[in-house]
Amino acid sequence: MTKEEIIEMADKADAEADNVLNMKGEYHPNWHQVRDEIFAKLVAEKEREKFCAVLRQLHDSYSLTSDSNAIRARKQE
Repeated sequence: MTKEEIIEMADKADAEADNVLNMKGEYHPNWHQVRDEIFAKLVAEKEREKFCAVLRQLHDSYSLTSDSNAIRARKQE
């Protein structure tokens, strides 16, 4: 993740914490905890997307290799 992506997620977590607690601009004792939980979920979501993209690439590479090997095997029969 880039620094800009992290800042964007932090800003989004701040705004969502305000919405969840319905206390924009006012003090709430649980605000930091709520914001941190939202931020953690956003980071996990981003990491999951990245991980899935890598898995898709690996799957596609493996599938293409398997298909070409299967075609070669059929040609030799």
